[in-house]
Amino acid sequence: MTCCGSLRWARRVAAHRPYPDLDALLAACDEAGYDLTPTDMHEALSRESSAALHPRAPQAAHTALAAAHAAYESRFGHAFVICLDKYGPDEHLDQLLTGIHGRLSHEPDEERSVSADELRALARARVARAMAGRP
Repeated sequence: MTCCGSLRWARRVAAHRPYPDLDALLAACDEAGYDLTPTDMHEALSRESSAALHPRAPQAAHTALAAAHAAYESRFGHAFVICLDKYGPDEHLDQLLTGIHGRLSHEPDEERSVSADELRALARARVARAMAGRP
């Protein structure tokens, strides 16, 4: 449940244990993520917290991000989710701010689809980190 907040996702991934290797586990995570209903997605997104900046990021960035998060949550009704694993730590600030500002212009249906993709990527990354013994 710490990898994806959907009970259905967690049950589905757990039901097929043991997995022969990490690739099989990650494939099962992806499959379970694609099978989530809108209710399941709502459940998972409601358990997410909005992406945060490193505490040492400039105060102006924290302020700008807090305002963007408030606007996003007001518009879409859930936390802004984004998987930053493919970016280096020095790129997180730009990717976060660019991502949230760009996605604020989405229509709700488009943003549901993007959020679902990001949630699947986050779950996959969290599972991979957990299996590697990293937080």
